[in-house]
Amino acid sequence: MKKLWVNILRGLIWLMARLPLKFHYFMGGILAWIAKNVFRYRYSVVLTNVARSFPGNDYKFPKKVTDDFYTHLGEIAAEFIWFGGSSYERVIRKGLVKVTNPEVLTEYFDKSPSTTILSTHCGNWEVLGGIFAYFDATGKRHPLTKERLRVVYKKLSSAVSDEVFKRNRAYPIGEGGEQCLVESTNILRYAISHRNEKMVYMYPADQAPYRYAGKHFIGEFMNQPTNAMQGSMGVACKLSHSVLYMQMKRVKRGLYEITFIPICEDASQMTPEAILRRYYDLLEEEIKETPANWLWSHKRWK
Repeated sequence: MKKLWVNILRGLIWLMARLPLKFHYFMGGILAWIAKNVFRYRYSVVLTNVARSFPGNDYKFPKKVTDDFYTHLGEIAAEFIWFGGSSYERVIRKGLVKVTNPEVLTEYFDKSPSTTILSTHCGNWEVLGGIFAYFDATGKRHPLTKERLRVVYKKLSSAVSDEVFKRNRAYPIGEGGEQCLVESTNILRYAISHRNEKMVYMYPADQAPYRYAGKHFIGEFMNQPTNAMQGSMGVACKLSHSVLYMQMKRVKRGLYEITFIPICEDASQMTPEAILRRYYDLLEEEIKETPANWLWSHKRWK
Protein backbone atom coordinates (compact mmCIF):
# COMPACT_ATOMS: atom_id res chain seq x y z
CA MET A 1 0.00 0.00 0.00
CA LYS A 2 2.85 2.37 0.87
CA LYS A 3 4.51 1.81 -2.50
CA LEU A 4 1.21 2.44 -4.30
CA TRP A 5 0.63 5.78 -2.55
CA VAL A 6 4.22 6.85 -3.08
CA ASN A 7 3.97 6.10 -6.81
CA ILE A 8 0.65 7.94 -7.07
CA LEU A 9 1.97 11.05 -5.32
CA ARG A 10 5.25 10.99 -7.24
CA GLY A 11 3.28 10.63 -10.47
CA LEU A 12 1.16 13.66 -9.60
CA ILE A 13 4.27 15.71 -8.79
CA TRP A 14 5.84 14.65 -12.09
CA LEU A 15 2.71 15.70 -14.02
CA MET A 16 2.42 19.01 -12.17
CA ALA A 17 6.09 19.73 -12.82
CA ARG A 18 5.39 19.76 -16.57
CA LEU A 19 3.72 23.14 -16.03
CA PRO A 20 5.80 26.35 -16.04
CA LEU A 21 7.31 27.57 -12.78
CA LYS A 22 5.26 30.77 -13.11
CA PHE A 23 2.09 28.72 -12.77
CA HIS A 24 3.42 27.09 -9.60
CA TYR A 25 4.28 30.49 -8.14
CA PHE A 26 0.71 31.60 -8.81
CA MET A 27 -0.68 28.53 -7.06
CA GLY A 28 1.89 28.86 -4.29
CA GLY A 29 0.69 32.39 -3.63
CA ILE A 30 -2.88 31.15 -3.23
CA LEU A 31 -1.80 28.34 -0.91
CA ALA A 32 0.28 30.77 1.16
CA TRP A 33 -2.72 33.10 1.55
CA ILE A 34 -4.94 30.19 2.62
CA ALA A 35 -2.31 28.88 5.06
CA LYS A 36 -1.93 32.30 6.67
CA ASN A 37 -5.50 33.66 6.60
CA VAL A 38 -7.76 30.59 6.63
CA PHE A 39 -5.95 27.76 8.40
CA ARG A 40 -3.65 30.13 10.32
CA TYR A 41 -0.91 27.52 9.92
CA ARG A 42 1.47 28.10 12.86
CA TYR A 43 0.71 31.81 12.57
CA SER A 44 1.16 32.46 16.29
CA VAL A 45 4.46 30.52 16.28
CA VAL A 46 5.81 32.60 13.38
CA LEU A 47 4.68 35.94 14.79
CA THR A 48 6.00 35.15 18.28
CA ASN A 49 9.37 33.92 16.95
CA VAL A 50 9.82 37.05 14.85
CA ALA A 51 8.73 39.47 17.59
CA ARG A 52 11.08 37.91 20.16
CA SER A 53 13.96 37.77 17.69
CA PHE A 54 13.69 41.46 16.77
CA PRO A 55 12.83 43.31 19.98
CA GLY A 56 12.71 47.08 19.91
CA ASN A 57 10.96 47.38 16.54
CA ASP A 58 7.50 48.87 16.19
CA TYR A 59 4.54 46.50 16.00
CA LYS A 60 4.43 46.72 12.19
CA PHE A 61 7.82 45.01 11.75
CA PRO A 62 6.90 41.50 13.02
CA LYS A 63 3.69 41.63 10.97
CA LYS A 64 5.62 42.62 7.81
CA VAL A 65 8.21 39.86 8.27
CA THR A 66 5.45 37.33 8.98
CA ASP A 67 3.55 38.31 5.81
CA ASP A 68 6.75 38.10 3.75
CA PHE A 69 7.57 34.73 5.31
CA TYR A 70 4.26 33.20 4.18
CA THR A 71 4.88 34.51 0.67
CA HIS A 72 8.29 32.86 0.77
CA LEU A 73 6.73 29.63 2.10
CA GLY A 74 4.42 29.59 -0.92
CA GLU A 75 7.42 29.96 -3.22
CA ILE A 76 9.18 27.07 -1.48
CA ALA A 77 6.13 24.88 -2.13
CA ALA A 78 5.99 26.00 -5.78
CA GLU A 79 9.67 25.26 -6.35
CA PHE A 80 9.39 21.92 -4.52
CA ILE A 81 6.73 20.71 -7.00
CA TRP A 82 8.50 22.07 -10.09
CA PHE A 83 11.86 20.71 -8.95
CA GLY A 84 10.57 17.23 -8.08
CA GLY A 85 9.69 16.42 -11.67
CA SER A 86 12.44 18.31 -13.47
CA SER A 87 15.35 16.73 -15.28
CA TYR A 88 18.99 17.46 -14.54
CA GLU A 89 19.23 19.49 -17.74
CA ARG A 90 16.07 21.47 -16.96
CA VAL A 91 17.40 22.37 -13.51
CA ILE A 92 20.66 23.67 -15.03
CA ARG A 93 18.80 25.58 -17.75
CA LYS A 94 16.49 27.32 -15.31
CA GLY A 95 19.30 28.59 -13.10
CA LEU A 96 17.17 28.56 -9.95
CA VAL A 97 20.29 28.37 -7.77
CA LYS A 98 23.72 29.83 -8.49
CA VAL A 99 26.92 28.95 -6.62
CA THR A 100 28.97 32.12 -6.20
CA ASN A 101 32.29 30.63 -5.00
CA PRO A 102 32.63 26.90 -5.79
CA GLU A 103 36.41 27.26 -5.59
CA VAL A 104 36.17 27.69 -1.80
CA LEU A 105 34.63 24.24 -1.33
CA THR A 106 37.20 22.74 -3.72
CA GLU A 107 40.10 24.39 -1.88
CA TYR A 108 39.01 23.26 1.58
CA PHE A 109 38.13 19.77 0.37
CA ASP A 110 41.53 19.33 -1.32
CA LYS A 111 43.50 20.08 1.84
CA SER A 112 41.52 18.13 4.45
CA PRO A 113 40.57 14.47 5.08
CA SER A 114 36.90 15.33 4.52
CA THR A 115 34.70 18.42 4.58
CA THR A 116 31.66 19.24 6.71
CA ILE A 117 29.16 21.73 5.28
CA LEU A 118 26.78 23.28 7.79
CA SER A 119 23.60 24.27 5.97
CA THR A 120 20.50 26.08 7.26
CA HIS A 121 16.78 26.49 6.67
CA CYS A 122 17.36 29.74 4.81
CA GLY A 123 16.46 29.96 1.14
CA ASN A 124 14.92 26.76 -0.20
CA TRP A 125 16.51 23.61 1.21
CA GLU A 126 14.00 21.49 -0.76
CA VAL A 127 15.88 22.15 -4.01
CA LEU A 128 19.35 21.27 -2.72
CA GLY A 129 19.03 17.88 -4.43
CA GLY A 130 20.12 19.73 -7.56
CA ILE A 131 23.41 20.80 -6.02
CA PHE A 132 25.44 18.79 -8.57
CA ALA A 133 23.69 20.67 -11.37
CA TYR A 134 24.29 24.02 -9.69
CA PHE A 135 28.00 23.26 -9.35
CA ASP A 136 28.31 21.86 -12.87
CA ALA A 137 26.70 25.04 -14.24
CA THR A 138 29.65 27.08 -12.90
CA GLY A 139 32.01 25.23 -15.24
CA LYS A 140 34.57 24.96 -12.44
CA ARG A 141 36.13 21.89 -10.85
CA HIS A 142 34.39 20.70 -7.72
CA PRO A 143 34.41 17.63 -5.44
CA LEU A 144 30.69 16.85 -5.45
CA THR A 145 29.77 13.43 -6.81
CA LYS A 146 27.23 10.79 -5.77
CA GLU A 147 30.07 8.77 -4.29
CA ARG A 148 31.38 11.64 -2.14
CA LEU A 149 28.38 13.70 -1.00
CA ARG A 150 26.27 12.65 1.99
CA VAL A 151 23.34 14.81 3.05
CA VAL A 152 21.73 14.34 6.46
CA TYR A 153 17.93 14.30 6.65
CA LYS A 154 15.45 13.69 9.44
CA LYS A 155 13.05 10.85 8.78
CA LEU A 156 9.40 11.94 8.78
CA SER A 157 6.84 10.18 10.97
CA SER A 158 4.69 9.26 7.96
CA ALA A 159 6.35 6.51 5.91
CA VAL A 160 4.61 7.69 2.71
CA SER A 161 5.54 11.35 3.21
CA ASP A 162 9.10 10.40 4.11
CA GLU A 163 9.54 8.41 0.91
CA VAL A 164 7.94 11.10 -1.27
CA PHE A 165 10.10 13.89 0.18
CA LYS A 166 13.22 11.74 0.04
CA ARG A 167 12.70 10.88 -3.61
CA ASN A 168 11.75 14.48 -4.44
CA ARG A 169 14.98 15.81 -2.96
CA ALA A 170 17.12 13.32 -4.88
CA TYR A 171 15.10 13.19 -8.12
CA PRO A 172 17.15 15.46 -10.44
CA ILE A 173 20.37 13.72 -9.42
CA GLY A 174 19.23 10.66 -11.32
CA GLU A 175 19.79 6.98 -10.66
CA GLY A 176 21.67 6.38 -7.44
CA GLY A 177 20.90 9.82 -6.05
CA GLU A 178 19.24 8.47 -2.92
CA GLN A 179 22.54 7.00 -1.77
CA CYS A 180 23.54 10.61 -0.97
CA LEU A 181 20.90 10.80 1.77
CA VAL A 182 21.74 9.49 5.23
CA GLU A 183 19.15 9.47 8.03
CA SER A 184 20.18 11.64 10.98
CA THR A 185 20.19 8.77 13.49
CA ASN A 186 22.82 6.95 11.39
CA ILE A 187 25.12 9.77 10.27
CA LEU A 188 27.58 9.73 13.18
CA ARG A 189 28.12 5.99 12.89
CA TYR A 190 28.38 6.35 9.10
CA ALA A 191 30.97 9.15 9.24
CA ILE A 192 33.18 7.27 11.69
CA SER A 193 32.98 3.99 9.77
CA HIS A 194 33.89 5.83 6.53
CA ARG A 195 36.58 8.04 8.08
CA ASN A 196 39.22 6.76 5.66
CA GLU A 197 37.16 7.87 2.65
CA LYS A 198 37.36 11.49 1.48
CA MET A 199 33.76 12.76 1.69
CA VAL A 200 31.60 15.88 1.89
CA TYR A 201 28.99 15.82 4.66
CA MET A 202 26.13 18.32 4.67
CA TYR A 203 24.18 18.92 7.89
CA PRO A 204 21.17 21.20 8.41
CA ALA A 205 22.36 22.36 11.83
CA ASP A 206 19.76 24.98 12.83
CA GLN A 207 17.02 22.68 14.04
CA ALA A 208 16.00 22.19 17.65
CA PRO A 209 17.84 19.19 19.16
CA TYR A 210 16.20 15.80 18.63
CA ARG A 211 15.34 13.80 21.73
CA TYR A 212 18.02 11.23 20.93
CA ALA A 213 20.67 13.70 19.73
CA GLY A 214 21.49 15.42 22.99
CA LYS A 215 21.74 19.18 23.30
CA HIS A 216 24.24 21.92 24.03
CA PHE A 217 23.43 25.39 25.31
CA ILE A 218 25.07 27.92 22.97
CA GLY A 219 23.93 31.10 24.70
CA GLU A 220 21.86 33.70 22.88
CA PHE A 221 20.74 33.31 19.28
CA MET A 222 18.34 35.88 17.85
CA ASN A 223 17.98 37.38 21.35
CA GLN A 224 16.79 34.09 22.85
CA PRO A 225 18.52 31.38 24.95
CA THR A 226 19.15 28.51 22.53
CA ASN A 227 20.04 24.83 22.64
CA ALA A 228 21.63 23.15 19.64
CA MET A 229 22.80 19.76 18.39
CA GLN A 230 26.53 19.23 18.74
CA GLY A 231 27.04 15.78 17.22
CA SER A 232 28.16 16.82 13.72
CA MET A 233 30.72 19.26 15.14
CA GLY A 234 32.11 16.55 17.43
CA VAL A 235 32.71 14.22 14.48
CA ALA A 236 34.29 17.05 12.43
CA CYS A 237 36.69 17.79 15.30
CA LYS A 238 37.54 14.13 15.90
CA LEU A 239 38.23 13.47 12.21
CA SER A 240 39.95 16.82 11.40
CA HIS A 241 37.39 17.91 8.81
CA SER A 242 37.42 21.35 7.26
CA VAL A 243 34.14 23.12 8.06
CA LEU A 244 32.18 25.54 5.88
CA TYR A 245 29.01 27.51 6.46
CA MET A 246 26.66 27.37 3.45
CA GLN A 247 24.71 30.57 3.00
CA MET A 248 21.63 30.34 0.76
CA LYS A 249 20.32 33.79 0.01
CA ARG A 250 17.09 34.54 -1.83
CA VAL A 251 18.05 37.23 -4.34
CA LYS A 252 14.61 37.45 -5.91
CA ARG A 253 11.77 35.14 -6.89
CA GLY A 254 13.28 32.28 -8.86
CA LEU A 255 16.89 32.95 -7.89
CA TYR A 256 18.93 31.83 -4.90
CA GLU A 257 22.66 32.22 -4.36
CA ILE A 258 24.81 29.74 -2.47
CA THR A 259 27.98 31.14 -0.90
CA PHE A 260 30.48 29.19 1.19
CA ILE A 261 31.98 30.90 4.25
CA PRO A 262 34.95 29.12 5.89
CA ILE A 263 34.68 28.33 9.59
CA CYS A 264 37.91 26.36 9.95
CA GLU A 265 40.51 24.48 7.93
CA ASP A 266 41.02 21.80 10.57
CA ALA A 267 38.24 21.27 13.08
CA SER A 268 40.57 19.41 15.45
CA GLN A 269 42.11 22.81 16.21
CA MET A 270 38.76 24.08 17.54
CA THR A 271 36.22 22.84 20.05
CA PRO A 272 32.75 21.71 18.91
CA GLU A 273 31.32 24.55 21.02
CA ALA A 274 33.41 27.17 19.19
CA ILE A 275 32.39 25.84 15.78
CA LEU A 276 28.75 25.79 16.80
CA ARG A 277 28.93 29.35 18.13
CA ARG A 278 30.51 30.59 14.89
CA TYR A 279 27.81 28.82 12.87
CA TYR A 280 25.00 30.49 14.80
CA ASP A 281 26.70 33.89 14.57
CA LEU A 282 26.83 33.55 10.78
CA LEU A 283 23.23 32.36 10.67
CA GLU A 284 22.09 35.32 12.76
CA GLU A 285 23.85 37.72 10.39
CA GLU A 286 22.09 36.09 7.45
CA ILE A 287 18.66 36.21 9.09
CA LYS A 288 19.05 39.86 10.05
CA GLU A 289 19.98 40.72 6.46
CA THR A 290 16.96 38.91 4.96
CA PRO A 291 14.50 38.21 7.82
CA ALA A 292 11.75 36.49 5.84
CA ASN A 293 14.22 34.02 4.30
CA TRP A 294 14.39 31.69 7.34
CA LEU A 295 11.96 28.95 8.45
CA TRP A 296 10.13 30.87 11.20
CA SER A 297 7.35 28.27 11.45
CA HIS A 298 9.79 25.78 12.95
CA LYS A 299 9.41 25.53 16.74
CA ARG A 300 13.06 26.38 17.29
CA TRP A 301 12.61 27.67 20.83
CA LYS A 302 10.48 25.22 22.84
